[in-house]
Amino acid sequence: MEKIAQIIDHFDTQGTVAQIAPVGNGWINDTYRITTEGSTPDYILQRINHHVFQDVELLQRNIDRITSHIRKKLTDSGCTDVDRRVLRVIPTKTGKLFYFDGENYWRMMLFIAGSVTHETISAPLAYLTGKAFGEFQSMLSDIGENTLGETIPDFHNMEARLETFRETIAKNPANRLEKAQWMVDELLARAEKMCTAQRLYREGKLPKRVTHCDTKVNNILFDEEDRPLCVIDLDTTMPGFVLSDFGDFIRTSANTGAEDDPDLDRIDVDMDIFRSFAKGYIESTAAFLSPIERQLLPYGALLLTYMQTVRFLTDYLDGDHYYKIKHPEHNWQRSEAQFRLLQRLEAKEQEMNDYIASL
Repeated sequence: MEKIAQIIDHFDTQGTVAQIAPVGNGWINDTYRITTEGSTPDYILQRINHHVFQDVELLQRNIDRITSHIRKKLTDSGCTDVDRRVLRVIPTKTGKLFYFDGENYWRMMLFIAGSVTHETISAPLAYLTGKAFGEFQSMLSDIGENTLGETIPDFHNMEARLETFRETIAKNPANRLEKAQWMVDELLARAEKMCTAQRLYREGKLPKRVTHCDTKVNNILFDEEDRPLCVIDLDTTMPGFVLSDFGDFIRTSANTGAEDDPDLDRIDVDMDIFRSFAKGYIESTAAFLSPIERQLLPYGALLLTYMQTVRFLTDYLDGDHYYKIKHPEHNWQRSEAQFRLLQRLEAKEQEMNDYIASL
């Protein structure tokens, strides 16, 4: 930990370091909790994966703008625990938002004391999570589309994902197309519908807003009484469509099976989770959500599930270069599981539409 201690010394922290301990199980960034002596605050230190986030300066500038905007909103509203309600970026002693040690990029944030995260979901928790992500978007709804840059270009751009998919099909580099042809045909048959958001955006009918792009329950910090405190993991927060954030939560949390479930019969849509999240989300976004955005929320669940199926299948056809795999057919297993979820969502699309309309 000697090297970590040297990294810490470059940041504008208070107190004396008492302990350095790795935390979390994220596969993108390495994270450490820095405990200090006495009553001075603790900190979170992260090594930024600059292979995934290649423009670190843009990444950190985005996060600083997001957190500063929310901090002002909270302060202006009379909030008394601002440092528990939004992340605080700790600059280096020279005022930069990150430190480069010659090989790696590092950043530091204030540790939010008394906070907890959840790895499993329930209907009551889905409602609170929907409210929290909705409030996050609501506070950022006036920040302006051009204030932030894309930390991962075309991350949720379905047209770009399909272009890569078609190129991979044409090349068939891993010679796996014959096995996957039936699914390729199914996905391409849905391609026009799944590019609806991009088309509506070009027509000026669907706005881009600030979106989180990773709306899992474990990206919300809760207090000891399970009240939402703060949205975390802001690396992919950038301009996008609100239906992506709504859809990704449903894809990951309302699935009754696993993302890579080998037993396709376990996969279905938990409508209690859907309804709870939708209720919380719509309650907290009512002030800014347009009628077309609201109408397209269930479509967002189909879109993000379709997109993930395309991404898994693209990687399978390409020879498994992007996602970590546990066995040679893992990406095919993931593709089948996500495609089954897409089919179950399609079967419930009208029910989801009717519920959104009823709120």
